[in-house]
Amino acid sequence: MEKTTEYGKPEYFENRELSWIKFDRRVLNEARDKTIPLLERLKFVSITSSNLDEFFMVRVASLKDMLHAGVKKADIAGMDALKQLERVNEDTRELVNLQYSTYNRSLLPLMNQEHIYIIDAYEKLTEEQAAFVDDYFENEVYPVLTPMAVDASRPFPLIRNKSLNIAAVIEYKGTGGLLAHKEQESDDVPDEELLAESGKKEKKEKKSKKSAKPEFATVQVPSGMARLVPVPSKNPEEKVFILLEQVIEKNIEKLFLNYKVLCAYPYRIMRNADFSIDEDEAPDLLKEIQKQLKKRQWGEVIRLEVEDGIDKKLLEFLKEELHIENKQDIFYINGPIDFTFLMKMYGLAGCDHLRYEPHTPQLVPEILPGENIFEAIQKGDILLHHPYQSFGPVIELIRQAASDAQVLAIKMTLYRVSGNSPIIASLAQAAENGKQVTVLVELKARFDEENNIVWAKKLEQAGCHVIYGIVGLKTHSKIALVVRREDEGIRRYVHLGTGNYNDSTAKLYTDCGVLTCSESVGEDATAVFNMLSGYSEPLSWNCLAVAPIWLRKKFLKLIRRETKNAREGKQAYIRAKMNSLCDQEMIEALYEASTAGVQIKLLVRGICCLRTGIKGVSENIQVRSIVGNFLEHSRIFDFCNDGRAEVFMGSADWMPRNLDRRVEIVFPVLDEELKKKVLHILDIEFEDNVKAHILQEDGTYEKIDKRGKVLVNSQEIFSKEAEQAVPRQDKAYKDRVFVPAEPGI
Repeated sequence: MEKTTEYGKPEYFENRELSWIKFDRRVLNEARDKTIPLLERLKFVSITSSNLDEFFMVRVASLKDMLHAGVKKADIAGMDALKQLERVNEDTRELVNLQYSTYNRSLLPLMNQEHIYIIDAYEKLTEEQAAFVDDYFENEVYPVLTPMAVDASRPFPLIRNKSLNIAAVIEYKGTGGLLAHKEQESDDVPDEELLAESGKKEKKEKKSKKSAKPEFATVQVPSGMARLVPVPSKNPEEKVFILLEQVIEKNIEKLFLNYKVLCAYPYRIMRNADFSIDEDEAPDLLKEIQKQLKKRQWGEVIRLEVEDGIDKKLLEFLKEELHIENKQDIFYINGPIDFTFLMKMYGLAGCDHLRYEPHTPQLVPEILPGENIFEAIQKGDILLHHPYQSFGPVIELIRQAASDAQVLAIKMTLYRVSGNSPIIASLAQAAENGKQVTVLVELKARFDEENNIVWAKKLEQAGCHVIYGIVGLKTHSKIALVVRREDEGIRRYVHLGTGNYNDSTAKLYTDCGVLTCSESVGEDATAVFNMLSGYSEPLSWNCLAVAPIWLRKKFLKLIRRETKNAREGKQAYIRAKMNSLCDQEMIEALYEASTAGVQIKLLVRGICCLRTGIKGVSENIQVRSIVGNFLEHSRIFDFCNDGRAEVFMGSADWMPRNLDRRVEIVFPVLDEELKKKVLHILDIEFEDNVKAHILQEDGTYEKIDKRGKVLVNSQEIFSKEAEQAVPRQDKAYKDRVFVPAEPGI
């Protein structure tokens, strides 16, 4: 692999996929932390499984595509697709083994201590409980199931991606049923002498023997039914559950009458869900994506999960029908397949002592509930810090704009929105009220494509002008623009953020945003939407940095300025927080800065391809990752600038896709008071010694030794600070809340 600088040696970089597995292991480590409440720990096991599913469907699938295509190119760490797949297989198996040992050896016994039982064998039920479960099967489950036998006339059915299924080996009993009827018809022939003379008697005997040969069948566990089935107990303190697949397994013979079920085992598959679209050749992007979504169900099987101890013949049958040739694609599971059901355990009634107190996002002090939000923004720029502060002001901006007679236009980018989005409802209402509403809906937001297609159609029906962005680029930027006619003339109100316009995830993800009516920002916001809707690229920007053309250059310029200042003996440091860091050019620039003496502190939640502690290269770089109750999602960048700090926030990570293949926006924090608040966020997070993991020289991550230290949990501190910022003397203020717009579509 060609390298451009002395800092480009493969040994200076971590492989992206292996780094991601290390991130998922940090998530799993939260499930292993004995200081965390039990149901919170179960939640992290569920998240680990969900993360791993997406990793296989997208990243592993991509590597397999490269292997099939004969791509030999190595990544920045010098590994080709085959080598990466080998290492990924090793590391994911280790992760899954650790996941199940954590569940079986630690979490299950703790659940039992709390009188919470997940029955793993039908025999462990009492007679009364078994009768209840059998009735539940007869009345609730049986009518929904569709047993699928596999033979010459009934081919193996389509097994849906991520669906849980039960495969069975069945044997005809030789009495009754359609098969017997068919044999009876074949007996309606001339006498035995004639059959013998014609040689048909021997054929009949062979056929009869063949009919008793074991056959195969499969049944899908209904995804629309709760996988955890509550079972009554005489002890009121007990909470007893059995898994739906076990209920079906126990009663599976009722699905195949006249057959004997020799064995039955659950299984699950992952399919390749990574599809690409030639947008230049697609006449209608929306229809093309709808067509590609259907193909996901037919994608190559890249992982098969089976219960440990599965019958060998049954496994061979599944391998043949699912076209699985590589044993690396098979995972033997020692426990329930697919731990995502554990997320349902989190809300168990009567178990408040087993989870953290529910977090309530606080009001933003600068915006009084019921206040005209435009007047509030006119007083000065407002910083929003989610989920510690409410997402309400963003919802309120669009809601008030929809009904404000002075508002002329609303423009927004939407990447991922909630299922019942108040923002969508307000945009539709605005269009019906005669406002000019332009919405860029990113149809290519992975795994949200179907949801976004639905919203795009509904917004169009309401009269909004819906666009799908620039050909070949995802629009990942988070920006909203409201154009309002006021006494002084046209004024533009802008929201810029680091996270999606999703009121649901805003309660779970840490993100930052700014509300402003700055003239320079407003001009840039208009230029952004003109670029998105009409391909009109501005000659220059007032303050925004926009990918894919300008952002990489901006970041490299800022890093190299710190490098130059360090060499000249001036103050120099870099602090940056992001989700992922895997861009080679950015990493090499950081290595050069470190060599020049720039002190670099990085907060990278997930993938980090930079290696620390390399002598003469990265000795001045520290990398940490915070995994806590909330998902760290904000992107913040702080450059010393010889003591005159420049601070930026935005939607972009330091990844090739963000810098080169997406429309991203990074914006400066210009207001000095807001800048202090943002720097305070970084200060606290770099002091975190409870949820932070530090990247070691050998590529592992370790938590900080807290013995003898004052504990600093950044997420808890921000929650308390947000609560303290709400004026306590005004009870009416405290009790009032924003009322989101009623869903209109």
